[in-house]
Amino acid sequence: MRDRTDAAPAPAPATPSAAASAPGPGRPAAGARSAPPPSAPRPLGAHRRWPRSFADRLTTPLPGVRAFARLAREGAFRPGPEGLRGIPDLPYAPGPLPPTAPGQVSVTWVGHASWVVRTGGLTVLTDPVWSRRILGTPARMTPVGVPWEDLPAVDAVVISHNHYDHLDAPTLRRLPRDTAVFVPAGLAGWFRRRGFTRVTDLDWWEAAELDGVRFEFVPAHHWSKRSLTDTCRSLWGGWILTDTRSPAPRKVYFAGDTGYGRWFREIGRRHPGIDLALLPVGAYAPRWWLGDVHADPEEAVQACLDLGARRMAPMHWAAFVLSAEPVMEPLHRTRAAWSRAGLPREDLWDLPVGASRTLPDPEPDPGPAPDAEAAAAPEPPTGPGPA
Repeated sequence: MRDRTDAAPAPAPATPSAAASAPGPGRPAAGARSAPPPSAPRPLGAHRRWPRSFADRLTTPLPGVRAFARLAREGAFRPGPEGLRGIPDLPYAPGPLPPTAPGQVSVTWVGHASWVVRTGGLTVLTDPVWSRRILGTPARMTPVGVPWEDLPAVDAVVISHNHYDHLDAPTLRRLPRDTAVFVPAGLAGWFRRRGFTRVTDLDWWEAAELDGVRFEFVPAHHWSKRSLTDTCRSLWGGWILTDTRSPAPRKVYFAGDTGYGRWFREIGRRHPGIDLALLPVGAYAPRWWLGDVHADPEEAVQACLDLGARRMAPMHWAAFVLSAEPVMEPLHRTRAAWSRAGLPREDLWDLPVGASRTLPDPEPDPGPAPDAEAAAAPEPPTGPGPA
């Protein structure tokens, strides 16, 4: 079930030699085409008509009856007892949200794919899931990293797709109905039926702006489904958040839920200089079942290289048991892949649940280099000249 539209097979685990030829963090691919100009922002809250299905956006066929029969036969839904023994070791270190000055960007990992992103003076939640349990899974392995009552006023929410571990109705009911919500194409009706009045749904590569922050919806290798009758009726993807009013605009990429594939290079081409990529590293086993829609740790590190992102923060692990890998394995494999790729350790933000990090201030522009000939010319004499 590999990506039918990819020219190359899935990547091998990242190594220093691979990193030497791949686009590194903050660097575009060699010979990459120039980025197209950004699209004009769409109006907020517009009511739009969409196709009945987005199945033509799938980059791999969805599993059929034989695959479901194999999964049931193998029973590979959850880790075995040995894999679950790591639950006490899952990193959990909640702390207060850091103060964020104008022009600064901070992120706090709530757990799974839920983040508090503070950028451009806004507080943005990604795929907010504060529930202890979601449909079809055991209860959380770690508590929510930020108590709801400790959140500042939420200015906006971004949703990657409609799966229950990313679109949680009980959590969304806690929000004021005039909260700005940015969602994939075809999902606005779900929110409007629940009373939300400022819902903007976007297609891939479309954007909208709220108080100086640009929200652009970008592709992912995934799918959507929430009931027996709505497979691929809404789109799926990730988000680029850009503080457009800062002298040095900062970009945060939230990947949502995705397998590895060609889209990462295209996102990096269109958005050079991503400061931080929030990338999923868990829920990947067994690979024959999940390989097309959930990146494993090595693929996530390769995705960061493809993006040219300066930093990576792993997510989509340590909260819910969704698949068969041992619960601590995603962290160990991510750290090992990052090290093999020869990337700076300080640029891997492997945060505990509840922890925060603030992007460092951009380095000042040194300005143009002095003219070499002028620099070599002798200085004029000083002091009084001839009488």
